[in-house]
Amino acid sequence: MTSFAIVGAGWRAEMFWRLAASLDDLDCVGAVVRTPRTLPVPSYASLAECVEQARPDFIVTAVSWGASPGMIVEAVERGLPVLAETPPAPDADGLRALWAAVGESGLVQVAEQYLLVPSHAARAAAVRLGLIGTPTQVQVSSTHMYHAVSLIRGLLGVGREPVTVRASRTTAPLVDPLTRDGWTDDPDPRPATTTIATLDFGEGRSGVYDFTANQWHNQLRFRRLLVRGTHGELRDDEVVRLAAPRTVIRSPLVRRQTGYDLDLDGFDTDTITLGGEVLYRNPYPGRRWSDEEIAIATLLDATAAWVRGTAPAPYPLADGAHDHLIALAIEEAADTDRTVTTAAEDWA
Repeated sequence: MTSFAIVGAGWRAEMFWRLAASLDDLDCVGAVVRTPRTLPVPSYASLAECVEQARPDFIVTAVSWGASPGMIVEAVERGLPVLAETPPAPDADGLRALWAAVGESGLVQVAEQYLLVPSHAARAAAVRLGLIGTPTQVQVSSTHMYHAVSLIRGLLGVGREPVTVRASRTTAPLVDPLTRDGWTDDPDPRPATTTIATLDFGEGRSGVYDFTANQWHNQLRFRRLLVRGTHGELRDDEVVRLAAPRTVIRSPLVRRQTGYDLDLDGFDTDTITLGGEVLYRNPYPGRRWSDEEIAIATLLDATAAWVRGTAPAPYPLADGAHDHLIALAIEEAADTDRTVTTAAEDWA
């Protein structure tokens, strides 16, 4: 059994300890909180107290952007592996300082789960199979900043090289019926800002970032993902490709979701397939989890396996830092209406 403690007690922290309760080989042994409160796991006033009494194998930090670097450094100084919520530091200087402090330790992973979401994992598998040839461009319109950058870099297969960013913002009226707090019951359009950016990774590889405020929750905006390759492209849940000379075919990615109609197995994700190829299989059948829950549980399990020395690092600090550096460049380019090129950083 591998154990972890979590720093924080917000909605994100709650998801980690709740999912861990359903995982066979993982145990959340406590939470470090500033204000005493009743939690489903033991609470501790400091990381020192938690480490001394609970003896976790690793730490998950789920605190504010500003507080995160200090907690990461403290955990590493105690020799503890860390899974740090995104982003690991709030700004470019903070990312560089954090890397200087703990980068060489090899003890820090970043809780970037988007490539583990079943639909994205299936798309990534299709790209890795070479169905569309070599990927050359990824367009993402669904999530923001470092999450979108992670999807673009992961599906494109690029590393931590400098990136040239151009961006702009527009504002237009949009009804916003749903937020994290629930339905707004407000039928009136309000100003909503859209940021669109192009990312040039060099050697013919590029990304397009398109995000409208509250797009995570606002169901009046489609989530769109496109991967263009040398021999075809993947659009959301469909692939078009050159299968043979003079033979262009279109194939759907099909999710088998149990629990519909007369399927009495209960609501659950089973597989995502393309023709006869299984691109994704749910590793947690019977849990009835959402895609987000499946992704976070997968990340937790992968981190535990890395801590035990039985699996590679799931998402190293270098990648999390690079994702956020590019996200900051997007914001800077949109704010200044100037082209921004990221530097070659130490973590590259």
